[in-house]
Amino acid sequence: MLKVDAEKCIGCGACEEQCAFGAIKVEDGCAVVGDGCTLCGGCIDACEAEALHIEEAAPGRETADLAAWQGIWVFAEFRHGSVAPVTYELLGVGRRLADQRGVALSAVLPGSGVREECDGLIAAGADRVYLVDDPALAQYREDVYGRVLEELIRRYQPEVVLAGATAIGRSVIPQVATRLGAGLTADCTGLDIRPEDGTLLQTRPAFGGNIMATIECPDTRPQMATVRPRVMAPAEPDPARSGEVVDVEIAPGHLGSRVEVLETVVSQTEQVNIQEVEVLVAGGRGVEGEKGFALIRELAEELGGAVAASRAAVDSGWISYPHQVGQTGKTVCPKLYIACGISGAVQHAVGMQSAEVVVAINRDENAPIFNIATYGLVGDLFEVVPLLARKIQEMKK
Repeated sequence: MLKVDAEKCIGCGACEEQCAFGAIKVEDGCAVVGDGCTLCGGCIDACEAEALHIEEAAPGRETADLAAWQGIWVFAEFRHGSVAPVTYELLGVGRRLADQRGVALSAVLPGSGVREECDGLIAAGADRVYLVDDPALAQYREDVYGRVLEELIRRYQPEVVLAGATAIGRSVIPQVATRLGAGLTADCTGLDIRPEDGTLLQTRPAFGGNIMATIECPDTRPQMATVRPRVMAPAEPDPARSGEVVDVEIAPGHLGSRVEVLETVVSQTEQVNIQEVEVLVAGGRGVEGEKGFALIRELAEELGGAVAASRAAVDSGWISYPHQVGQTGKTVCPKLYIACGISGAVQHAVGMQSAEVVVAINRDENAPIFNIATYGLVGDLFEVVPLLARKIQEMKK
């Protein structure tokens, strides 16, 4: 963390002016560091009084015995009667990381009546499944799941723990990381291992998606990361794979909760799941309104696909949030992505750039979307989209 030597600080304000994050202020003649500090070091370079320095480890936190922590873990999220698809995507990348490190890949499966899911996890790449099957885990409760994961990590000491950046993953994993004093990188889009020391290299968008940052947690274990769904490709399942299922007993005291879940229901207002379809037709600011999305929807129906949107279209109220693709929406990986009236800003591109084929329709020939498009059509989408729909109808006949 960034430390201020109050005896050396002269309150000149140079550090406050240098900080791009507004994380340091001069109060009562001395610099004070806030929560927004990213440890970039810019203020240290600006401080002529040499009153600032970065402390390598937080007070009271001992550097982990790194050699004692081994293995790659994946949190297997079970919801609505099945294992979440992102789990299999994580097992795909986890298998690669485990092979690089020469260690086992394990899945952690908490829930009630979930034993039958173990074979599928092993087929997808896991060498071992830690099964915590208890009626108290039938409904997801953040505090209970957090204590269960914390207990397992302390007991078996994995070097890497991966989870999906889903509603559940984003709620429970930060809690566990805080309790363990471990580093956590959220919403990763790339993972790798540095061979010489086993450091997990965690890549994610930063500064509003304008750059890609690679983050390391070299001094603490486990190294923890959440990964956006549909970013990683799942490995082809191998039913012939064999593995070990470890039944884990959790002390009853860890399973109690102050939260009572009365009922869990699937929302009926939005049935679209743009992450699970192979064809998406997306509209952006250039669609100009709900009438424009009627054209988008017609083309999507002809192709047997679904409708997606950029943040600009969602913020304008033309379509609801479940359709949003991008850094603040969903990450998709369809076989075909047709972008209509979308400029292609990096915040949107990070959510769809893994599509197999990208078709861009935009009247601006200099739009960034053409840089990532497989095929580009420069023209008015209100003319091009109906022509495409009619052509597809003719081909069907």
